[in-house]
Amino acid sequence: MYANPETLKDLCIDYVCDNIEQFYMAEQYISETDLQPSEPKYMFLDSNVYLPMEVSEILLTKLSVRNKLNDETLSLFSHKNVYLRNVILPKTKNLTTKGLRTLRKHKIKKLKVYGLDCPVNELVGLLGEWTTQNLESLCVSNSSFISDSYDMKFCVAVSLSKLKNLRSLDVSNTEFSTNNLIAVVEDLPHLESLDISNTKVDTLSPLVKKKNQLKKLSVYNLKEATMHLIAFSPLKCMTSLTHLDLSSEKYSHPFENFSCDTPWSQFLTDPDWLPNLVSLDISGSDNVGPRIMQDFLTTHKKLRFLGLMHMDDCGLAMFTVPTHPLYNRDLVVTGVVTEEQLLTGLKRYKKRPTYIQKCLYHLFKWTEKYNYPKVDIIQLILNVMNCLSDSFPVQMAATACLYNLTKSDLALNIHPSVLAKVVEATLDAMERFPNHNQLQKNTLLTLCSDRILQDVKMDKFRCAKLVLDSLHFFNDNVMNRMSVAICSILAAKISTSETSQLGSNPRYMAKLLSIVFEKLSSRMIDVTMKFTLSALWNLTDESPTTCKVFIDEGGLALYMNILNTFIGDSTVETKVLGLLNNIAEVPHLRNMLFSNDMIPTLRRLLRSVQIDVSYFAAGIIAHLGCEPSWETYIVNNKAEVLEELRYTVKHWVPPEGEMVAYRSFQPFIGLLKSINTPQVQLWAAWAILHVCTKNGKKYCAMLNEENGVDILQTITLNKSVDREVCELCYNILDLLYKFRKVSNPVQPTVSV
Repeated sequence: MYANPETLKDLCIDYVCDNIEQFYMAEQYISETDLQPSEPKYMFLDSNVYLPMEVSEILLTKLSVRNKLNDETLSLFSHKNVYLRNVILPKTKNLTTKGLRTLRKHKIKKLKVYGLDCPVNELVGLLGEWTTQNLESLCVSNSSFISDSYDMKFCVAVSLSKLKNLRSLDVSNTEFSTNNLIAVVEDLPHLESLDISNTKVDTLSPLVKKKNQLKKLSVYNLKEATMHLIAFSPLKCMTSLTHLDLSSEKYSHPFENFSCDTPWSQFLTDPDWLPNLVSLDISGSDNVGPRIMQDFLTTHKKLRFLGLMHMDDCGLAMFTVPTHPLYNRDLVVTGVVTEEQLLTGLKRYKKRPTYIQKCLYHLFKWTEKYNYPKVDIIQLILNVMNCLSDSFPVQMAATACLYNLTKSDLALNIHPSVLAKVVEATLDAMERFPNHNQLQKNTLLTLCSDRILQDVKMDKFRCAKLVLDSLHFFNDNVMNRMSVAICSILAAKISTSETSQLGSNPRYMAKLLSIVFEKLSSRMIDVTMKFTLSALWNLTDESPTTCKVFIDEGGLALYMNILNTFIGDSTVETKVLGLLNNIAEVPHLRNMLFSNDMIPTLRRLLRSVQIDVSYFAAGIIAHLGCEPSWETYIVNNKAEVLEELRYTVKHWVPPEGEMVAYRSFQPFIGLLKSINTPQVQLWAAWAILHVCTKNGKKYCAMLNEENGVDILQTITLNKSVDREVCELCYNILDLLYKFRKVSNPVQPTVSV
C-alpha cells in the first residue's frame, strides 16, 4: 500500500492539467466584409461541457501553479462552460488583459492574483458589474499600481474605491503608500481584513477610523514603520483585532541570528492590549523572555497561533514540553525547535524565503531520521518550492530534504504520482540553478533511484538533458557516477529522435568519452565506467548522427583500445561491442570498422565462452559481411570469417534471459534478405528467434507491425535459402502464430 494515495478527483484534474491541449480547439471565422480571418476562438472539444464550481476553481488554480495558464487557456473558462466564484491565480506571468477579460461575465466573490503584469486598476476595470458591486476579497500581492498614463494615487483611489463591498484586501509587496491607505479607509466601508506587508506605508494612524471594525491586520516587514513607536500606537485602540501579523525580516542571510528593533514589544506587557487576539505573529522580533511571555499568554486565553520564527523564545519550555504548566495543546507555534513548529512555518510562510529556508534547514535534520513515508511533508516542501522558485537558498534546502524523504526503501511506499511531482520540482531546480554544485548534487541524489527512473512518469528527455548538462559542467566523481547511471537508464527509455538530439551534441559526447578515457588510463573498471559505457551504447542505438559524432570524437580508437586492454571482462566487452554493433547497423559508417585490427579482435571475441560477448561480435561481423567491399578494406578472408560466424551461431546455447533489447527489427530486415550470405541470415534469424522466445508479447507484436511475417514467409518458402536459416525462420513464424493463437499455415520446405 502506498502512503497517502491521491483521490480520484485530484488524479483526474491533474490529468486534465497535464494534457490540457488535448481538450480544446481553436476556431476562426472569415469576416463577410473584409474577408479576413478573425482572431481564433478557443473552446472545449465538447462545447456543451459544464464544470461544477469546485472542479472549475481547482483546475484553474492548478493550471496557474503549473505555468500553463495563458490568455488562450484562460479563455476556456467562459461562463458558458465553468462556474467560478473564487478565482485564485498564484502565477500570472503569461496573462494579459486580453485573457483576463474572460472573468468579466463571472460572478466572483474572491479574487487572488499574484505578480500580475498589468496595473491593478486595469484588472479592476475588467471585472463585470456584478463582481464590482459584490466582490468581498481581493488579493493583488506582488502586483503593481503604477501605470504609465496615470498618477499612482489616482489609480489606486479610482480602482479600489469602486469595490464598495470589499471586506478583505491584500496589497502586500506593492507600491501601496500611506496616502493610498487613507483613501482605502475612507472608501471601503466594510473593510475587515487588510494586508499592507512590505509596502510604503509609514504609519498605521489612518486605521484608527477602523478601530472597531478591522479584525485582521498584517504589517509584516513594514520597513517604513519600524523606526518609531508612534507608527504603531494606533494598535493600542484597535480592540476588534483578532489576527495581527507584526513579523519582520530584516536580514537575508539564513544562518545569522535574526533580530530587529521592535518598538511595539512593550505592548505585550499590557494585559489590556488587544484582548480578542486569536492569532499573533511577532517573528523576527527581539526575544521577549519567559516572564513577559507567560504574562501575555495568561491574559490572552483566546490565542490559538503565535509566530516566533527567528526568535529563541520558540524554544521556551511552555511551547516545547507538554508537561509544562503553561503548555497549551490548542496553541500552534512557529519556530525551529520542534517538528510541529517547522511544519507550521512551511504552511504559513510560503511567500517568505528567509523564514522558509530557516524551516527547511532545521527540518533537514528531522528528515534524516524518518524510516517511513512522510507524504504530507513532501507536499509542504513541493508547495514552497513552487512558491519560491527563484530563491536559491530555499531550493537548495528543499532539494536536500526531498532526497532524504524519497531515498532507498521510502520511495517504494510513496505513490508514483507524488514521486512525479518530486521529480518535476527537482528538474525545475536543476534548470533554474545549473551552476550550483551542491544543489545539482542534491537533485542527482534524488533522481538516481531505480524506483524513480523505472516507475515514475516524467519528462525523460528533459531529465536526461539536464543531467548531461550537469555532467558537462561539473568535474566531480560522485556527480559523474550518478549522472551516467541516470543517463544509462533514461537513454533506453526515450525515442530515437530524442537520443539523437542528446548523443549528437559534441559537448556531451566528449564528456562521456573523457570519463571512459580516464578509466582506461588508470586501468580501472568501476561502476562509473560501466554506466558510462551503457549510456553511450543506448545513446547510439538506431541513431546514425550519434554514431557519427562518436567516431568524430575519437570513440572508435578508444573502444578498440578498451577491447584489447580489458580482455576477458565480459561486462565491458559486451557494452563496447553493443555500441560497435550500433555503428555496424549504419551502412555509410561501416567502412570505419574495416581495419586490420578490428576483424582479428572480433574473431577472438566471437569465440568467447560468454554468449553475450560472442553474440555482439557476431552481429558486427554479420553487418560487415553484407558489404561487398570487404576485401577492399582488409586482408582477413571474408569467407573464412563468415564460416566462423556460422559455426559459432550453430553452437550457441540460448541463455535463460534476454541479452539485449531492441527498439525495432529494421536493422535485421536487410540481413534476412542477404541470400548470398546465409551466415549473415543465420545470425539475424537466431537473434529474432531469441528475443521473440524470451519476450513474445513485445517482439512478436513488433514483428507483426514491421511486416516481418511476409519477409519470414518468403524466406521459409524459398527452396534456395539455406536449410538452417529456413528452420529458424519457421520457428519464428510458429511463435508468431502462437502469439496470435492460430496455427502456422507455413510448412517448412525441408524436413526438420
